[in-house]
Amino acid sequence: MKFEVYCDESRPDLLCSLHPQARYMVIGGLWLPSEHRDRMKTDIHALRNKYKIGGEFKWQKVSPSRIDYYRELVDWFVAMRDDLRFRCIAVDHSQVNLLRFHGNDQELGFYKFYYQMLHHWILDFNEYAVFCDFKSNRVGTRLSELQRCLANANLSSEIINVQAIRSKESVLIQTADVLTGIAAAKLNNNLKAGSAKWELVSHMEQALGRQIALTYRGEQKFNVFNIDLNGGW
Repeated sequence: MKFEVYCDESRPDLLCSLHPQARYMVIGGLWLPSEHRDRMKTDIHALRNKYKIGGEFKWQKVSPSRIDYYRELVDWFVAMRDDLRFRCIAVDHSQVNLLRFHGNDQELGFYKFYYQMLHHWILDFNEYAVFCDFKSNRVGTRLSELQRCLANANLSSEIINVQAIRSKESVLIQTADVLTGIAAAKLNNNLKAGSAKWELVSHMEQALGRQIALTYRGEQKFNVFNIDLNGGW
C-alpha cells in the first residue's frame, strides 16, 4: 500500500537556545493513504472556501475571527478516522547533548529526531513518500541522507522520496502545522486561558475524547511520542 506523510515542526530553535522559552521541540507528521490524497485536499479547500480563508493557514494564524474554521478543520481530521493519522515526537531540550551525540551540530540533531518520528510508523511491504516543510539547511544533503537512513532501516518497505515543499503550496502540510502547533502548545503549557488557541486545543481534546498528552506507541489517531534521552528501561 502507498502512504504519504506531510511534516512540520515547532520550536526547533530549542536545540541550541541559550534562553529557552519552552520545554519541548515537536516534529509532527500527517499520515494518509496516497489514494485518499485528492479527496482530502478537496475537503480542505471546501472548508477554506466556506470560511473565506485566503492564503496560508497555520497554527500561528489561529485567531478569534478564524476559530470556527480551525474548529471544523479539527472535526474533519477526527472524522477521517483511520484514513488520517497524526504522529509527533516531543524532544525535551534539557536532555539534548548536541556536543556528545550530534557533533555539536543542531541541524544534524534535528534530522536525527525527524528520523525517529518517521521510522517507528513505517511498516513492512508499503511505499512511503515524505514531504517536509521547506527550510534552509546548512548541509544540502540532509533530506537525501534522511531518506537513505530510513531505507536502510526498513528493508521490507520502500521510501520513494523525502522532499521539501513550501507550506504555502500544500494544504496538507498546513494541516500538519496546525496539529503540531496544538500538540506543542499543550505539552509546553504556554496557552492563555480563554484565548483562541486555548479554545482550539480544548476543542481537539473534546473531539478526541481525551487530553493531549504523551501516548503509548500503539495510539493510532493522535500519537505523541516522548523520546527519553536519559536512558534506562
